[in-house]
Amino acid sequence: MIPYGRQWVDASDIQAVIKVLKSNWLTQGPDIKKFEEALVSYHGFKYAVVLSSGTAALHLAYLAAGLKKGDEVITTPNTFAATANMLLVVGAKPVFCDIRLDSYNIDESKIEILITKKTRAIVPVDFAGHSCEMHKIVRIAKKYGLKIIEDACHGLGGSYHNKKIGSLADLAVLSFHPVKSITTGEGGAVLTNNQRHYQKLISLRSHGIHKDGSGKNVMTALGYNYRLTDIQAALGLSQLKKLAVWIKKRQQIVQWYQSELRGVKEIILPSQLPNNYSAWHIYVIRAVQPKVRDKLMVYLKKRGVGVNFHYPAVYSHPYYKKIGYGKLKLKNMELYHNSCLTLPCYPRLSLKEVRYIGKLIKIFFA
Repeated sequence: MIPYGRQWVDASDIQAVIKVLKSNWLTQGPDIKKFEEALVSYHGFKYAVVLSSGTAALHLAYLAAGLKKGDEVITTPNTFAATANMLLVVGAKPVFCDIRLDSYNIDESKIEILITKKTRAIVPVDFAGHSCEMHKIVRIAKKYGLKIIEDACHGLGGSYHNKKIGSLADLAVLSFHPVKSITTGEGGAVLTNNQRHYQKLISLRSHGIHKDGSGKNVMTALGYNYRLTDIQAALGLSQLKKLAVWIKKRQQIVQWYQSELRGVKEIILPSQLPNNYSAWHIYVIRAVQPKVRDKLMVYLKKRGVGVNFHYPAVYSHPYYKKIGYGKLKLKNMELYHNSCLTLPCYPRLSLKEVRYIGKLIKIFFA
């Protein structure tokens, strides 16, 4: 089976992990700081806090931004459920904005009409590694005094107007799950330029406990154990050194797909908009006739191609219907989630495999 996504762990990664396993520190040691400093250097933020998962990173980013019960937050329905789930966890209400049909990101032209007196933040998601239109979103946020918490979990390695994805947000969230641009097994991070946000993130990451002036551990907030281990940090640090090469490989794979599938009129191919350099976390096609999508999925899976769906609308999940989103239907999102299909895309995918996938799709429609 050709999977839709897969990590790349080589000998240098393994040696980095072994070195930590032989050291005195398996967690809360020096490799955590090294990994955070490397992320700061790469992105240009002042602070980075690494955490146990992208979901943990979202949770603490929302808390650091001061989101609480009764607040409203505008976000996209085209994302993994964790983006909205962690808003619910802190007591805030996700307000879903429809998407664009070119990048499949939040439609920035529809954000402003959703803003109310209760709106406190915007959470754009860089779907598939392609940046949202952040210049326009920043202008809206400044106009209404809103925080921007950018879910850049797909975007590490991409750029927008020659700036790293996430760099225009108040807080940017990364994920290091195995199918992402780099991996620590599980893991995530929050990036920020705000010292107050940083200090809150550090505290909440480790039970809200820190050392006082006398060196004693004191708990000043209700925190969590969202710590990343040094084992994971060493793997992440090693992987980060190869990020640029891997993103170029993803870009090459997309070019192969575009070449192989350009003449197939029954599908819509994804695009990279001007002033964007996508990290191409995933490669999503759409069936022109949505009813055909599921048949194509079955056909490809039976022939060893691990296709996937990214994503059903968050508001369409049974849980969200149960809590009040049952009647919500956004036009573009409905069209998208009924027609989308994710094809394999990861650095070790070969031209031969892409040609095989392309050939199957052509045969199916023929």
